[in-house]
Amino acid sequence: MKTLILNASPRKDWNTARLLRQAEQGAREAGADVEYVDLYDLSFTGCHSCLLCKLKDARRCHCFWKDDLSLLIDKAFAADALIIGTPIYFGDVTSQFHALSERLRFVALSYDDFGSYFEGTVNLGVILTMNVASERYEGEYEDKLAGQFDGIARFLNGDVRVLPVCDTLQVDDYSKYAMNGFDGTRKHEGRKVRFPQELEAARLMGAELSA
Repeated sequence: MKTLILNASPRKDWNTARLLRQAEQGAREAGADVEYVDLYDLSFTGCHSCLLCKLKDARRCHCFWKDDLSLLIDKAFAADALIIGTPIYFGDVTSQFHALSERLRFVALSYDDFGSYFEGTVNLGVILTMNVASERYEGEYEDKLAGQFDGIARFLNGDVRVLPVCDTLQVDDYSKYAMNGFDGTRKHEGRKVRFPQELEAARLMGAELSA
């Protein structure tokens, strides 16, 4: 089993990354060959619409644009499981997540029958971190975001699992920041209670998708 884990957060050691590292641990415990990548370390953009992937004799499910994302797309289609973590900004995934999704889906899209060129199966796991409470996620964000993730899974021919982590701790010390709209004490209390459970859920996701 091969598991590719992608961090679409700019922060390498905070909520999203810590959850992904637990998913990595779970995948390794399941015996998978795991690669972990911070997308913000790479240089790439969204699709350039060069259409090289749509030439009749082109290699399928391969992006021909020469940047850091093209090799990663090859690795995604060669994996058995793909786990992506992203914070939610203004009710949406990060721009790096969008660029990855755009290019991964486009190279797999057939303009002959609008199906997927990809003949394998890659199961998708998505870990979301956000400042809003679970009630707002469920009421405003969940369905919209599910459509994005289902859109990726459609071209990977696999299942999709989503782990939402809500009401997150944004900083260690709220008193240092102009963030009076948040109750830092309550945030820390929630961190102590919920985050260990969420870390365990991420570990289980990694293990189960990599089994």
